[in-house]
Formats: sequence, C-alpha cells, structure tokens
Amino acid sequence: MFASELISHTILPVRTADSIQAALDRMAEFKLYHLPVVNDSQFLGLIAEEDLLEIRDTHETLGNVSLPMINPFVYQDVHVYDVIRIFDQLQLSIVPVLDYSKNYLGVISVHNILSFTSEIYAVREPGGIIVLEINNRNNSLSHMAQIVEGDNAQILSSYVQSFPDSTRLEVTLKINKTELSGIISSFERYNYQVKAVFNSIITDNGTEDRYNSLMNYLNV
Repeated sequence: MFASELISHTILPVRTADSIQAALDRMAEFKLYHLPVVNDSQFLGLIAEEDLLEIRDTHETLGNVSLPMINPFVYQDVHVYDVIRIFDQLQLSIVPVLDYSKNYLGVISVHNILSFTSEIYAVREPGGIIVLEINNRNNSLSHMAQIVEGDNAQILSSYVQSFPDSTRLEVTLKINKTELSGIISSFERYNYQVKAVFNSIITDNGTEDRYNSLMNYLNV
C-alpha cells in the first residue's frame, strides 16, 4: 500500500492567515498534536501543539508569530512501512504527503496507521495467537503454515521479532480458530518452542449471572 492511499480527507491544513486558536481548535477536534501549515499548495512545515500553547495571544495569526516548524514529509508513492518508520522515529501524530513537485496532497494521521495496522494483522478477526521462539535458521513460514493447515486452520497474519546479540527469533501467528491444542501439539512434535498462547475463549464461571442478579436486586 502506498502513502497516497492512506491520506485523510477530513483533516484540513491551516494557513499562515489562520489564528493560533483556530489551529488549537482543529488539533482538539481531530485529537492531534501537529498540523501542517499550507499556503495554496505549498507545504511550509508542521506546527506542534506544545509550541502554540506557549503563545498568550491566541487571536494572533500563525504568520505573525515566531513558531518553530519541522519539515517531515513522504512522497505519494512511498510504501506504508516507511510512513510507519517516520511516525516512530519522529513521534508524530500526522505525516504530510507531497507529490514530486512538492505540492501538498494531504496528511496521514496516526489513527489511519493504527487502523491499517489492525487490518493487516487481522486484529479484528476472531481467532487465536501462538507465539513461537525459534532459531533464525529454522524460520520457515511455509513449514509453520503446513502445520497449521494440517489442523484445518489458516494463518491470518504473522510477524517476526528479532533480539540483539541473539540467534533466536520470536514468531507470532494469528490463526483463524480459538481451539489451538492440536496445533500446539503439532508444533511441539516438530520441536518448536511454544512461548505463549492467547485465544478468545471465555469461560463462564457464573460471574456475569451473579452481577446481573445483584443489579436486579438493587433496582427493586
């Protein structure tokens, strides 16, 4: 996915003619800590909420005050992974998107990135999670997929985490079923170390019934 596909069309930039208060109100509306300053289609930089809050006269225009501005941006055809890297490195709440003529196209908000991440890792999909600890020489996702599919299941998403000064890797698998005992046994049979297991199975221990009974009693 490219940066241009994640642009938010509801978050509008501010202009140098806008007031400090207008910029603060827009940040509050969209729950952001940064906003782009754009005159016509020219991107001038990002302003930060913490800098605006230091100005006493909030009716003053942005162009009439001395504000520190940073100039991070991505081009429209940058891969989304590079966008995530900039969010992480610079701790931004938005990242501007420009074309190759440096014209402003829009912004990607951290909320867009969270939604995208949730989608690619199948966070909304029901299922279970298995965390494996393996040697980096045994990092064969195709073999892991065969084990999972042998139990009539599928891997919805996966990611690998490495550790400094270690040959060990942590592989997290999101699987489209919550009953994972058969898959776990298969992984252990092939000498995979199962580090953790998570699923959405809820055991009914009567707590909810007791809570509802108490609420009914209190409402009498």
